[in-house]
Amino acid sequence: MAGNSFGQALRITTAGESHGPGNVVIIDGVPPGIPLSVDDLLVDLRRRRPGQSKIVTQRQEDDLPEILAGVFEGRTTGTSLAILVRNSDQRSRDYEDIKDKYRPGHADFSFDAKYGFRDYRGGGRSSARETTVRVAAGVVAKKILREAFGGEVVGYVVQVGNIKANIPDPAAITLSQVETLPNGDPNIVRCPDAAAATRMIELIEAVRKDGDSIGGAAEIIATNVPPGLGEPVFDKLKADLAKALFSLPAVLGVEYGIGFGCVTMRGSQHNDLFVPKRSAGGSPASPSDLVTTSSNRHGGMLGGISTGLPIVLRAAVKPTSSLPIEQATVTHEGEPTTIKTKGRHDPCLLPRFVPMAEAMVAIVLADHWLRWKGQSSESRG
Repeated sequence: MAGNSFGQALRITTAGESHGPGNVVIIDGVPPGIPLSVDDLLVDLRRRRPGQSKIVTQRQEDDLPEILAGVFEGRTTGTSLAILVRNSDQRSRDYEDIKDKYRPGHADFSFDAKYGFRDYRGGGRSSARETTVRVAAGVVAKKILREAFGGEVVGYVVQVGNIKANIPDPAAITLSQVETLPNGDPNIVRCPDAAAATRMIELIEAVRKDGDSIGGAAEIIATNVPPGLGEPVFDKLKADLAKALFSLPAVLGVEYGIGFGCVTMRGSQHNDLFVPKRSAGGSPASPSDLVTTSSNRHGGMLGGISTGLPIVLRAAVKPTSSLPIEQATVTHEGEPTTIKTKGRHDPCLLPRFVPMAEAMVAIVLADHWLRWKGQSSESRG
């Protein structure tokens, strides 16, 4: 299998490259009757769009989606949904001088090893340009979650370099806090801690002046997720979420809940204690109506299955590999040489990574919701 599809009950398949005509996604499993328009898709596509601020790549793309199939009179039909986002500002000439050189940190060598040749223009299939249509698919998934159980997925930048945001209650962060500063200005770094956001922007501008780049981390929170989503073994919810985030370019690490903080803890410190959720009056429909935990170090998942608490994920994103400063490398024939990348690139990937991460988390949750709904319907039959 070529690995261009993701999901089961809700399944996306993408095609396209950085400097090709465009990118397309086909989404199977979308329930009928969901309102969907180009304007709906544009909200998150504009959050991902290049050229949106001074701290991202200056490639100018309108990223106007075209709904090719699966929508009639403003609602999904239940059949395959196809969305196209065309490329319009490719500058393939920027890559002519380096087409025979391996860019450090990129997939050039591994693509040659796998396929025998590659599309050298902007990374081809491995470019983050492909994520335009994943973000569009994420809009559809978010609509499914919202209609099904009021689910929300919000991401934000929690760290750039050594600058960390102070987020006391991740589940309380709203999209408006991510997109807008308290004074009403656009939050171009997408960090809801305004003081940290200012320092992050200063750091990104400083590394850009040096011809360098900087890494960081994003946090993604899913709220109102019902308990019971996920499978006990290979399709654990945490495993599918990790795969979804790792499938995005530049992700080098994923954790949830307390994450790697667990390595220094004792079990008595790590366990989230079960407590009554409410008084036992009335007739509860399930144990989840009566029981919760006093803390959420488990990040909303136990045994690979959601518990009803907020799902808390973090993704570590590496510094942009394409740099305008000279670095040592080799040609595809193994000859030592040097390389400088001329293309337009993000000095920090995090601000535009946020809507990509939200999309993949929403797609996984919508997929598992539809799977759980199918299982529940079968068990009641």
